Amino acid sequence: MPVDTQSKSNRPLPSPWKEFLSEIDSMLKESLALHCIGGFVICYFYGLPRTTGDIDYYSAVPANLDLVDIAGEGSALANKYKIRLHHVAVMTMPEDYESRLTEMFPGMFTQLRLFAPDPYDYILSKLERNTSKDRDDADYLFRTQKLDSRALRERYQRELRPYLAKESWHDKTLELWIEIFEAPT
Repeated sequence: MPVDTQSKSNRPLPSPWKEFLSEIDSMLKESLALHCIGGFVICYFYGLPRTTGDIDYYSAVPANLDLVDIAGEGSALANKYKIRLHHVAVMTMPEDYESRLTEMFPGMFTQLRLFAPDPYDYILSKLERNTSKDRDDADYLFRTQKLDSRALRERYQRELRPYLAKESWHDKTLELWIEIFEAPT
């Protein structure tokens, strides 16, 4: 039976990503799940045509591996492939995001499993940082996935807002983003 190497974007995982991740997979002695976020997810799972030089991950399960030594900045693998793993610790994910993760490339690797957040969780994870790239990525996702602003607001209120400092600031940011998402193109 062939391995499904396609992402939600219906594109195969290109070089050097496939080789980089295959080498990581071959080094693992046990299963490793990475909860990914960022450019890698939006490009290779959701199909945004832009480049990225790393795989940002929010969580690794189990968390006892030194992924920086294995494939982080300055590692032999990062130097070989000119891409790297990057742990993103300064961000807030919606409370139940784990229940909505989707495996990005099921069956491609033996030990390594990469997971992407659903599009609402992806957008909400970018709210605090609020860079122009974050807004552009969120706008792309909102439009291409045909998301609903009411559902986005509800998830924000229920699963993210209670964990944020400066709630009114983020309330305004979300409303501004929704205005951008819903504006005619």
